[in-house]
Amino acid sequence: MTYQWNEHDIERPEPVVEKVDAIKVTTRSRVSDVMSTLDCGLNISIDDFYSTGTAILHELKKKTFGKESAESFAASRVSRGRYRELSNRIFIPVEGNKIALKKAPEIGWLQRLYPDVEDFLLPLPAIQGLNSSWQWYTRGIRFPVLDFTIHPFYGVYFPTRFDHLELFEEWLKTYRGNKRQAVDMGAGCGVLSFQLLKRGFEMVHAADISPNALVSVAENAEACGSSERLVLHKSDLFERLECRADMVVFNPPWLPASEDLRGLDRAIYYEKDLFERFFESAVHYITDRGIIVLLFSNMAEKEAISDVHPVRRELSRGGRFVCIEHRRKKVRRGSVRTKRRSGRNREFVELWVLGRKRV
Repeated sequence: MTYQWNEHDIERPEPVVEKVDAIKVTTRSRVSDVMSTLDCGLNISIDDFYSTGTAILHELKKKTFGKESAESFAASRVSRGRYRELSNRIFIPVEGNKIALKKAPEIGWLQRLYPDVEDFLLPLPAIQGLNSSWQWYTRGIRFPVLDFTIHPFYGVYFPTRFDHLELFEEWLKTYRGNKRQAVDMGAGCGVLSFQLLKRGFEMVHAADISPNALVSVAENAEACGSSERLVLHKSDLFERLECRADMVVFNPPWLPASEDLRGLDRAIYYEKDLFERFFESAVHYITDRGIIVLLFSNMAEKEAISDVHPVRRELSRGGRFVCIEHRRKKVRRGSVRTKRRSGRNREFVELWVLGRKRV
C-alpha cells in the first residue's frame, strides 16, 4: 500500500472549542420551551444526563417529520434539512475526551480522532454518529460475499443492503478476462476491493476522495493479510491514478443531489457532473480489452426523482463505450416491521459491463 497519512488527514466532526452562547437544558426543562428555543435559532447545551439530549432529539424528530411514511421522497428531503439545522443546535460537552454527562456512552473515537484537544463541544447528531460508528467499528460487519469481518473506520460508507454486492459476486464468478490489475473507484469500506482480491486479481487499486476510507481499507487489508496486493490512492475519481486496468469497478451514488454534499451524503447522492467526469476519464484508464463494471439501481426513477439514467445516457451518445452485458436483480423486500415507505417490489439493482468502443 502506497498511501501514507497521519491523524491530521482524518475527517472528523469539527470540535467547538470557543465558548458557545447556549441555554442549559436538564430533565427539568419543559420540552415545549426547548422546542421554542430551537425554533428561534438559539442554541441549547445538555447539562445533566445524556438521555436528556436523546429525549429532546426524539421530540424534535416527531415535531419535524410527523408521519414520514405519508411524505413523498422529495418532501422527506426538506424535512431532513430542517431537522439537520435544528438538531445541530443541541450541544454536548466533552471533557478529557469523554462525554461530560451522566450515563453517557464510552466512544473510543473521542480519543483517537481528537489527539489535539481534550475539552470541547459537539452537536448531539455528531456525537450520535460517533457512537454509532464506534459500535460498527468494534463489532464489525459480516458481508455475505466475504469470508471475514470488515471493521469500518469513522465516516466511511458501508452498504447495509447486499443485493448489488451479491449481483457483482455472481457476475465475478463467471468472469474469464485478465486479472492483472483492477481499480475500485470510490472504494468506501473496500468491500468491492476485497471481492476482487478474493476472486484472484493480482493487484487492486482502491481509490477514494476520503482519507478515512483509505484508512479503513488499509486497516482491514492488514487484518486479512492482503496488504501486498492493494494500492491506495487519495483521489477525486482518476486524478491521481497512473495505471491502466483490466477492470474498473464503480459503485456510484444512486440518487441525484439537490444541494451541496457533506460527509456520507457523498456516498448516497451524486453531483450533476459526476458521471460525465467518470466516463470522460475512465476510457483512458482501461486496457484495450479492459472493461468498466458499474453497479447501479433504478431507485431515482422509481421514486420519480429523475428520469435520466446516467449509464443509458452515456451509451446513447455512442462515443466512448458499448454495452457488453447488463444484469438486473430484484431487491429483497424490506422488513415487515418497518414504518418507512417501501417500493422495493419495483426496485432493481443493476450491473453494467461496458467496453471501449472500437473505431
